[in-house]
Amino acid sequence: MTAIKVTASPVSGEVVERGRAVIRKEREALARVEARIGDQFVQAVALIATARAGSRVIVAGVGKSGHVARKLAATLTSTGTPATFLHPVDSVHGDLGLVGRNDVAILISKSGESGEVLALLEHVQRFGVRTIGILGAPASTLARHCDVILDASVEEEACPHDLAPTTSTTAALALGDALAVAVLHEKGFRREDFARLHPGGAIGRQLLTRVEDVMLREDLPLLPRSATMREAVVQLAERRGIVMVVDSEGALAGVITAGDLTRLMEREREFFDMPVDGVMTARPRTAQRDELGSAAVYRMEHHGVMALPVVDADRRIEGVVHLHDLLRAGVA
Repeated sequence: MTAIKVTASPVSGEVVERGRAVIRKEREALARVEARIGDQFVQAVALIATARAGSRVIVAGVGKSGHVARKLAATLTSTGTPATFLHPVDSVHGDLGLVGRNDVAILISKSGESGEVLALLEHVQRFGVRTIGILGAPASTLARHCDVILDASVEEEACPHDLAPTTSTTAALALGDALAVAVLHEKGFRREDFARLHPGGAIGRQLLTRVEDVMLREDLPLLPRSATMREAVVQLAERRGIVMVVDSEGALAGVITAGDLTRLMEREREFFDMPVDGVMTARPRTAQRDELGSAAVYRMEHHGVMALPVVDADRRIEGVVHLHDLLRAGVA
């Protein structure tokens, strides 16, 4: 396929500036939204985080606000808070059956005057449901009747006609994300919980794979302290560049790597008869079998090592984990 070449022109410069202007307006609007986060936000987080077991968050909106509502419902659900999107129009045609007395409703609206959303508000309040409004008009009818209000108002849309929802939806989306993440922290949602809810794809592989799933357990490259470098060289050549030195009780005393051997050869002509405990790195970095593979990868890449001994609480060797094996397993 022939690549299309775009020649720079005064017009293309104007296009670039228009794009940047949109980003700039939205960034400035988000800064104002951030500054307004306060007590009402704290109350909203508490309403969701302390809801009774078995309850859920009902998220609703129409038009572009409806798209933001769908995304917020999905984010809450994926981070451990059961949530569902409820279309305000469908709600009055049978879908109100989704709503339970102990639920919390989040209503998203730019104007706060949407007839469909106001009708839904009236119905959920009859059930005793507590309500949170993410609103672009904090003095609107919806704002006056919700229990908690999150102010998502913006001065203008990024659209040159100040019509198409752009800045306003970005503000509502950001407030929704802030709410979901704050609730996540309040509920103590962990990486392991996230992995449990995302078992498929790259996220699942990164979060579910533990060191014990990948480490080598048999035929390990072990040598006693009394061994010589002659024995270590053989092990390094046959066992992927690492030798683990153990003491008389079988605990890890140190490691020798291919890099250690290279540096030794540069400064010593006769080294074969040297004892390994004079060359090894004592108290090396290690891994535990139940830690996440991604944590081991980070440590290896950060410190420039290709393998880690896997030890128990008494530093007895349980295996060895190699960076390449973790990468092959899709951990990083």
